[in-house]
Amino acid sequence: MARSSLTREEVLDTAGALVKRHGPQALTMRALAAELGTAVTSIYWHVGNRESLLDALVERTVQEMGILRPAGRTPAARIVSVARGLRRELRARPHLIAMVHERGLTERMFLPAQQALVHEVHAAGLRGARAAAAVRAVQFQTVGFLLVERNRERSPVQSPGEGDLWAASTADDDPALARALARPADPDRLFADSLRALVEGLLAGPVQQGSRRGTGTRGRETVE
Repeated sequence: MARSSLTREEVLDTAGALVKRHGPQALTMRALAAELGTAVTSIYWHVGNRESLLDALVERTVQEMGILRPAGRTPAARIVSVARGLRRELRARPHLIAMVHERGLTERMFLPAQQALVHEVHAAGLRGARAAAAVRAVQFQTVGFLLVERNRERSPVQSPGEGDLWAASTADDDPALARALARPADPDRLFADSLRALVEGLLAGPVQQGSRRGTGTRGRETVE
């Protein structure tokens, strides 16, 4: 029996969940109606046709990606938190992000995260071109890491694998390094470590210049 009431938000919630699980090709009006327990005509009344529904999902995704709240006691820690949040949100909705990209809205989607980073690099003492370079470096690190991460996840089983390839002889006579490289990578830890190192390097620049000019150490922050 068809539902007696339905809201636009319920339609978008269910449609978004279908796309997240199975991709946009699985989102048909009949499949969506079945998920909602309603008639196809009811969905049309709330969101229009399928293209209008996809457009609404894209717009919603852009808005959701703008809700990133920096956390931490220092600008450096807050920069790291923005990047980690961005990676987390991108990983949570790959099919929806792809739809955003296909519609040419990627730059608009990233703008809130960039603005949050701008605020923090300013707080750390960077301005102008140095601040812009820092913002882009953090964004490129985050998105680039995610692309490599997904490529590894989707690649076929490797034979030989990393565990078969690394030994003391292939690791420049460093057996501890060989054992470490033979183990599966921990993407979360690797991302956090590389991101902290990047941010520390980016924020250290103004300190060195400032100390030569006797202007203090405004750029230095501790990354949590």
